[in-house]
Amino acid sequence: MLKFWKKKPADEAHEPLAEEVMPQTDPVAAESSPQPSALSAEEKRSWRERLAGSVLNRDIRTLFARNPQLDEALLDELETALISADVGIAASTALVEDLRKRMAKREFADAGALLDALRGDLVALLAPVAEPIRVDPEARPYVILMVGVNGVGKTTTIGKIARRLQTQGRSVLLAAGDTFRAAAVEQLRTWGERNDVPVISQGPGADSASVIFDALQSAQSRDVDVLIADTAGRLHTQTGLMDELTKIRRVLAKLDANAPHEVLLVIDGTTGQNAINQTRQFRAAIGVTGLVVTKLDGTAKGGVVFALAKEFGLPIRYVGLGETAEDLRIFNPAAFVDALLPTDLGSA
Repeated sequence: MLKFWKKKPADEAHEPLAEEVMPQTDPVAAESSPQPSALSAEEKRSWRERLAGSVLNRDIRTLFARNPQLDEALLDELETALISADVGIAASTALVEDLRKRMAKREFADAGALLDALRGDLVALLAPVAEPIRVDPEARPYVILMVGVNGVGKTTTIGKIARRLQTQGRSVLLAAGDTFRAAAVEQLRTWGERNDVPVISQGPGADSASVIFDALQSAQSRDVDVLIADTAGRLHTQTGLMDELTKIRRVLAKLDANAPHEVLLVIDGTTGQNAINQTRQFRAAIGVTGLVVTKLDGTAKGGVVFALAKEFGLPIRYVGLGETAEDLRIFNPAAFVDALLPTDLGSA
């Protein structure tokens, strides 16, 4: 039985997220990526506080204190530090090789200059993938399908994205397509109630594709701007559940040949290099168009973001730096790198 759930209008409107306040312009541009120079001192401090204690910060301080000489041994240790922080072998090798060539040309006067060069290379690696969602106003509704393995924070991320879109003046509808986890529907309803967003659901064990199909029909009839569909968390090695995603795409195409317009894969930033395998499998099964990397505040590494950028080049739509809706941030490469690396090379 189809259930259409919606909370009664709240007595007070939600306060807009600080970074979402902007002039009345084309809403498609509302999620444009902030330029590094646009970050205030408070915003920079916020990123650094969320990513405090990174492995890269600690290890780079230690290795430069132990070996301040610009030589091959330093570069070898730097490569090891990058790999240990989950940057990945391919990305780490490429980064250090660039530094090696520039060091041979005597471009670096001291360790500080080399660190600045590394910072620039890391930002350059991430800059092409820093691309927030751009909702096409011609696609009504704009369908976002959320996928990922169990425990990555997918349902919570849906609630946070819904909040962001709502504060931009867009109408949002949620589809409770995770029919396998008992608490998933209630969790999504809680987020819907908190933000006054309607949720479409069916009974426990219902066919996920059917739920999302009904939600798209409802969104079309109500002229909703954005439909965000949850799906059951699954291991990337579970072939049957991965096949279900292709079924969802096929069913949605019966109502809108272009749906889903966005397939967001949610990655847990604490999983390290396993995120590479997850991305590869989900991309093959459903055609991932963007990434959300969560729980970066809960890991001392965070380097998997660089590995993902190097391996796939998929847009990183958002990163999760905490529990609140405000902590789902538009990805900013300069702020991210500056938060991971030491600001100076003082004592280790």
